[in-house]
Amino acid sequence: MSSVIEKTQKMIDEVLEVYPERTKKFRTKHIKPNDPTGQCGSACMVKSNIKSRPGVMTIRGCAYAGSKGVVWGPVKDVVHISHGPVGCGQYSWWSRRNYYNGITGIDSFGTMHITSDFQERDIVFGGDKRLEQLCREIKELFPLAKGISIQSECPIGLIGDDIEAVAKKMTEELGIPVVPVRCEGFRGVSQSLGHHIANDSIRDHVLGRGELEKSTPYDVALIGDYNIGGDGWATRKILEEMGLRVIAHWTGDGTINELSITHKAKLNLIHCYRSMNYICRHMEETYGIPWVEYNFFGPTKIYQSIRKIASYFDDRIKENAEALIEKYRPMMDRVIEQYRPRLEGKTVMLYVGGLRPRHIIGAYEDLGMEVVATGYEFGHNDDYKRTYPELKEGTLIYDDATPYELEEFTKRLRPDLVGSGIKEKYAYHKLGVPFRQMHSWDYSGPYHGFDGFPVFARDMDMTVNNPTWKLIRRKKPH
Repeated sequence: MSSVIEKTQKMIDEVLEVYPERTKKFRTKHIKPNDPTGQCGSACMVKSNIKSRPGVMTIRGCAYAGSKGVVWGPVKDVVHISHGPVGCGQYSWWSRRNYYNGITGIDSFGTMHITSDFQERDIVFGGDKRLEQLCREIKELFPLAKGISIQSECPIGLIGDDIEAVAKKMTEELGIPVVPVRCEGFRGVSQSLGHHIANDSIRDHVLGRGELEKSTPYDVALIGDYNIGGDGWATRKILEEMGLRVIAHWTGDGTINELSITHKAKLNLIHCYRSMNYICRHMEETYGIPWVEYNFFGPTKIYQSIRKIASYFDDRIKENAEALIEKYRPMMDRVIEQYRPRLEGKTVMLYVGGLRPRHIIGAYEDLGMEVVATGYEFGHNDDYKRTYPELKEGTLIYDDATPYELEEFTKRLRPDLVGSGIKEKYAYHKLGVPFRQMHSWDYSGPYHGFDGFPVFARDMDMTVNNPTWKLIRRKKPH
């Protein structure tokens, strides 16, 4: 074992020492020093996608959050029903900044809150009749809606409501697809299963049912980009400048028709692997559509991804790709020249969901910053295997970390910047640690592509170098 790995392991042992023996043994499997080679086998592999320890606070979300909040919610011309008591639907109304073109309440509904508002009598007698009436009211109130999704909350599964029968009846009666989604929050160990359930519901009720008037050899689908702060628009600009045609966007600024015609794409481009690899695998098996991961965070990864995408097409696209890189390289170089001197050598600690714990590493490195710790809220084994090679030996990696662990690791590592979610944001403010909300870009963005990197660099600079942090005394480790 190298000295740097031993040092990190010693820190892990110190932090976990306060736990009862069984809890300590459980959490030890979820926190490891990084071995980029992976040669240590299972000894250095982080355990993941396991139920959180009872009594130990988790920052994860639920299956409902994964379906309604991530996959289905951004489909803009579908009305999404939070089916159950008002609480979950009200909380999910405060969603990520999934930008969309359209007129809210007329032909787009992404920021609207629709709930069946379960009461005690619905729990006792069932809510099927209420759900039917709600679907009819939606059709009357929003005649331009192209579909309805039924996002099940926990009580629906517990009382056994037949949402599939209601959906089938309403599809026939209303003339628009009504999609049942069995995403009750108690399913699975985190929001990750909600992604999978949502993908399967699109597969079973939407995909392959639309027709594309005209196909081209350059038709691609943008998968797993939720257009947070305009990310998807920045990505589309790159693809279209390369000469590709984006026929579907899953699901930021996306439509149900786009979902239905995706089987006509020549290549699926997946950004958020965790939430959308399921549908890409299905389309590869069923329709023979290849898929490739890309990363548009920071110029180094952007250039690599552009070339990787172009490799699937003819020489014209490859030449366009090189011309595109040369066009934007001077702008990217100017951004690095401006901000790298102010950020060189600064350290970053990350704890996010989806793809960000690994995808944004390169963007930080372009600015001379080093990621000293990272981890996933709801990652799987394959996420971590993709992460190990991106980091230095001995880098701290954790899964389903608790607030206690994050605070203690922060005190010991003393990062110059922490990137995590809204639940952690204000705790870090109180600690006096520079913080960016990296689930939805802290009300900024885009961060993707050539449009996004200048915004990303500016935001990191104004966070790290903000003089107000010096007014807060940072706590030292015990």
